[in-house]
Amino acid sequence: MLTFLPVVALITDLALAALLVGVSGFLFGSGPESSHAGSLAAVAYVGAVIGCLAAPIAGFVCSRHDKAGIGLAVAWLPVVGALVVLMIPAPY
Repeated sequence: MLTFLPVVALITDLALAALLVGVSGFLFGSGPESSHAGSLAAVAYVGAVIGCLAAPIAGFVCSRHDKAGIGLAVAWLPVVGALVVLMIPAPY
């Protein structure tokens, strides 16, 4: 069980990073469907993508150093963060 959950976290984090990269044109593109987000939003967006890619690696490192619980928590952190962001109502 301790090897299954980090692998599932890795797959979900990579899927979340792919989703973030896939919809980035709707936030930062120059087309009419874009929201023309600013520089601070772009920095936060890049940080979220890097966090999605780094969290499973940090989780595996923690698991190798006999901290499996902390490793699982770190690996699942981007998914939990995305679910929390989805609960925030739209500003319009």
